[in-house]
Amino acid sequence: MNTLIFRTVAPLLTVVMLVFSVFVLLRGHNEPGGGFIGGLIAAAAIAIYGIASGPMAVRRAMRAPPLSFAGAGVLLAALAGLLSLPFDVPFLTGLWANIDIDDTKVAISTPMVFDIGVYFVVFGTISAIALGLEDEEGED
Repeated sequence: MNTLIFRTVAPLLTVVMLVFSVFVLLRGHNEPGGGFIGGLIAAAAIAIYGIASGPMAVRRAMRAPPLSFAGAGVLLAALAGLLSLPFDVPFLTGLWANIDIDDTKVAISTPMVFDIGVYFVVFGTISAIALGLEDEEGED
């Protein structure tokens, strides 16, 4: 399946899937989507790129081991929960803040931070598994 057409289209498809995964992540609170499905889409993009270019090219492009993304995601999700403790509310209680940028108000929330953490956990874990399987496949 490693044809010239696939190797040519895979980098473009990877970029489109990564952008779409961020879109799904950010719209996940009001409509279907969120960190889990966004992370799965991003990991699928990495897997497609790995099939086309090889796991070493993906590891160079990621610039960090996939499990470090997963670890950072766990820390970010835990931080989102811990942010509620100084306000004397239970762990993982949602908090919101509005930031004014020019004429626009941007709402930042701890549920969004938690979803970003979930995104990185899923992305890092599934990417590590996919790259591990591709590494073993090339050794035969």
